[in-house]
Amino acid sequence: MAKNIFKVNRSGIAGLMKSPEMQVILEEKATAIQKRCGEGYNHDLHIGKNRANAMVFAETFQAKKDNSKNNTILKAVR
Repeated sequence: MAKNIFKVNRSGIAGLMKSPEMQVILEEKATAIQKRCGEGYNHDLHIGKNRANAMVFAETFQAKKDNSKNNTILKAVR
């Protein structure tokens, strides 16, 4: 049997993870999660060193209290 060698192109993967297409996908996912959480939640998208990152967070006091008590964001991700 021949041995196959697979070498990862890290800069290519980093470019893919920061691409505008990936940002659109992350924006859609974050928006869907935010809508499932309800009022007082917001989302943000930022570009890191190696990849684009999306996050959903509780913005108002009521949403923070709700998330603390019920794990709303975690349940909305599922």
